[in-house]
Amino acid sequence: MKLRVFSLILVGTGLVAACGPAPTPQQQAARQHEIACLGGTLGGALIGGAIGNQFGGGSGKTILTAAGAAAGGFEGQRFAC
Repeated sequence: MKLRVFSLILVGTGLVAACGPAPTPQQQAARQHEIACLGGTLGGALIGGAIGNQFGGGSGKTILTAAGAAAGGFEGQRFAC
């Protein structure tokens, strides 16, 4: 029952949002830039975390994975934006 109500609310919200005005070319370009920045940040974090995970052992492995993800996210964001 709750899933059905939630689904109806979600569909209704989507329909109302679809009735809004069309975005301007500037708004579209800004949105694409935001998506590229987010994609670069997440991609860099995933790659950095995977590389950091290859080193260390025990809690050191966890620390290096987190450090690699942070560094990769920073560099990915810097590259994509």
